[in-house]
Amino acid sequence: MKKLFILLALLIMAAPASAAPNELFLFIWSEYLPDQVVEQFTRETGIKVNISTYDSNEAMYAKVKMVGGKGYDLIVPSSDYVARMMREDMLVPLDHSLLPNLCNLDQDLVTKMVDPESTYSVPYMWGSTAIAVNTNDIDPATVTSINDLWRPEFADKLVLPNDMRGVLGLGLKSLGYSLNDTDPQHLHQAFEKLKTLIPHVRVFDSDSPKQALLNGEVQLGAVWNGEAYIANSEDPAIVYVYPREGYSLWVDSFAIPRGAANIPQAHAFINFLLRPDMAKIICEELGYSSPNVEAVKSLSREVRNNPIVYPSREDLSRGEFETDLGEATRLYNELWMRLKK
Repeated sequence: MKKLFILLALLIMAAPASAAPNELFLFIWSEYLPDQVVEQFTRETGIKVNISTYDSNEAMYAKVKMVGGKGYDLIVPSSDYVARMMREDMLVPLDHSLLPNLCNLDQDLVTKMVDPESTYSVPYMWGSTAIAVNTNDIDPATVTSINDLWRPEFADKLVLPNDMRGVLGLGLKSLGYSLNDTDPQHLHQAFEKLKTLIPHVRVFDSDSPKQALLNGEVQLGAVWNGEAYIANSEDPAIVYVYPREGYSLWVDSFAIPRGAANIPQAHAFINFLLRPDMAKIICEELGYSSPNVEAVKSLSREVRNNPIVYPSREDLSRGEFETDLGEATRLYNELWMRLKK
């Protein structure tokens, strides 16, 4: 605790005159940070955390781009958008001397990422996008494939994320392609197939898709594993299926946008969340996988052995991490907008 206060004192002394030493403006995914963690950070540091939320990388990127990063001190892009924002010089290099808790990260995971030296980003959570099934209505043994989403009996009973990579990735995987495919012919094939699925989707939701499953509005769909974890905790009949064709794996990371006013406070917050006790709370409450090896050691057995949170070796082998699409991002965006019309 003493070390934390010394670190914060040094950070605030180094803050520019225009910064507000007792505030931090965080732009983060919806329902992605436990209140108790934010409250404890404020108690320990005196720094008030102002939170704004988004439901897709596209929405976050567009907003940060539009304002030149001003008004936000910390953002949480997924790996592909970390790469894009690095390429477009939208992020501030991190000062590792202010992040001593980086040592708690799983280096095997970090070195596989787009920013292996954590020059601009620090992993927050990783997870998957697979299929949640309400077994009150459906025999789970009959849902093993992404292509099951197209079955006529599931028309108007589906939930999908309001997420370009998540949805187009389903289309690509259903055809046997990589979810990082940039071949225009393959992308158009996926688009044409998804056009036949979209009319059968009852709900597009990236804020809280678990609610549609829990209230019986839908019977199955593609959701993030944390949403499936919470839904399963409330109703064990809701299970999570890793489809045989493979599925999406992703990493969300903290990054500081150029234009941020409270950079020392952003570093203090990142370092705080890298503490094993904080990472443990976050993982156990939200159900996403933690990149913090010290936190994983202390997880409850129920969470550490839960396949929704940590897939088996066999299931994990079928997952594919999302990567930067480069110039193909333009075509992805175009096809996504056409699907949503």
